[in-house]
Amino acid sequence: MFIQWIAHLLRMLPNKAARTSTIQKQEVKKRVDVLVDTSIAPVAVTYYEPLHSPYKKLPVYINLHGGAFIMYNKEMDDPYCRYLANRTGCVIINVEYAKAPEHPFPAPIIQLYEVLAWMKSHAEGLNIDPDKWMIGGQSSGANIAAALCLYLKDQQEPQPLLQVLSCAMLDFATPFSEKPEPNKWRSKYPQFAHFLNLCYVPEQGQDAHPYASPVYAENVHGAAETVIITAEYDAFKPEAERYAKNLKKAGVPVHHHLFEDCYHLFTHLGPTEAATEAWDTIASHIRKIAAHSAAPFKQISS
Repeated sequence: MFIQWIAHLLRMLPNKAARTSTIQKQEVKKRVDVLVDTSIAPVAVTYYEPLHSPYKKLPVYINLHGGAFIMYNKEMDDPYCRYLANRTGCVIINVEYAKAPEHPFPAPIIQLYEVLAWMKSHAEGLNIDPDKWMIGGQSSGANIAAALCLYLKDQQEPQPLLQVLSCAMLDFATPFSEKPEPNKWRSKYPQFAHFLNLCYVPEQGQDAHPYASPVYAENVHGAAETVIITAEYDAFKPEAERYAKNLKKAGVPVHHHLFEDCYHLFTHLGPTEAATEAWDTIASHIRKIAAHSAAPFKQISS
């Protein structure tokens, strides 16, 4: 009860990433809000259809917002989902995954797996190609995206065409006090990060589980092609680099983009020039994968 009370207080703090946007909000052909039933809890998803697309049945990119597993909501990513839709010609599905501590590990992963099943079963109505899908997220959202790919691999189910991990938190087992946190207050008081971790992985041994900490996955061979976005001054940069190395060693195509003089979640907080470049980089990878995997009937501008 105490942990839930503290989490509730944290959710009341202003979300700087939601108050401003590093990308100007764009019009899309269609935005539809849907409530999907799952075994964890009903989950809100938003469907974005681009203004123009070269595809008869559209490829899909699933987006997962950040928020330390306990905070924020998918609306903070609304401008970026609109941008990605129009820049790639793909449908973007923005997911409001279940939050800890009410829904700790592995609940969001299971929920996302069920959202994926819903998406595929409703492909006709959504005008999408259920076999041409990609996934990505920021911070905690990137963790859940990576975990889903590992879960699918263990279930011997098809991987997405691409996973995009931006400022990813991928290692719960290493104490936050041992991570290169540039913020002097967070560095001085790692107890705050420890509390956030405890919300998501409350049971002993969960912190090193590969679905919680993908860097500890023993076998990542066959995982999806990966885009990794890191910031120079991010406490999570070393673990993202470690995961990139693990994936490359296993033969997985990895595209690692390091943004110098940037901090955690710079894609939302700025600087604007670097954030715009990062979103354009993500869009370029999505567009390239979509074009190579589907048969377009016309071209869109890059």
